[in-house]
Amino acid sequence: MMVLWLSGGVLVLLAAYVLKHYLSLQRQARKEYAVLVEQAQRQVITEETDEYGVIRVVEDNGFRYLEFGSQVEQSCVLYENPLWLKYDYTRAMLVASFCHQHPETALFLGLGAGSLTEVCLATLPLEDVEVLELREPLPRIAMEHLGMTDDPRLTIRIGDALELIDSAETADLIYLDMYTDTGPSVGHLAWGFLAKCQDKLNPGGWLIINQWATLDGRPLGAALLRGLFYRHYWEIPVKEGNVILLVPYSLEQYPSIPLMREHAARVAEILGYDISYLIDVIRPASE
Repeated sequence: MMVLWLSGGVLVLLAAYVLKHYLSLQRQARKEYAVLVEQAQRQVITEETDEYGVIRVVEDNGFRYLEFGSQVEQSCVLYENPLWLKYDYTRAMLVASFCHQHPETALFLGLGAGSLTEVCLATLPLEDVEVLELREPLPRIAMEHLGMTDDPRLTIRIGDALELIDSAETADLIYLDMYTDTGPSVGHLAWGFLAKCQDKLNPGGWLIINQWATLDGRPLGAALLRGLFYRHYWEIPVKEGNVILLVPYSLEQYPSIPLMREHAARVAEILGYDISYLIDVIRPASE
């Protein structure tokens, strides 16, 4: 047996080396464990491919996420309660609906997971709702895996909204939320298409746009929007990096904050949670 005698200094260095190596192994083990836990929690519910790419539904901690392409999240639904809106941008789009006294018709340009459509059908006095959706599998996937119901008031047409807008019915509320795995559709910045959307409003109606925000907090294409809508629109900035635009049918229309608060209180009783805090951040069009 060989006995190795070490000085006190060398022994300390050796102990430090062993401790450092041990802690490194522990950190690596924790990382690997975290990855395994994340993979265990993240379950692919379904995945399909159409001409525009991959459509995927993933479940994580009770939430189901709609993804396009390479894990680009489009929407989120609490599967046990599809009326729970997780993100402020969808809540703000619902709040924008409260500008209308009594909306009976709505047009959705882009379906996503169907969560906003589902909530609007549940909380607003809508009688007729039309959806224009680009991707053919999406309505079926939303109904089978994302909690969307096949409501008799609902009509879904498949195709490009830029082409179908001319044949769409007029509506009291129009929601523009057309996103791909690379960002907003070109329609979000297309002067002619946006003008057609406003023209499809019934008198007293509102066009509600989910627009990306730039680094200074203004909506993408702010100059174009100011010119097209004569600076006569309002904004709700949200923490996800979006700005919701509230565009009225005419220059004589303004949001009624008391009316919006009244509607918000009524809707809170249906949903079980309050979204009126978003009314507090409504602002005029960005300069």
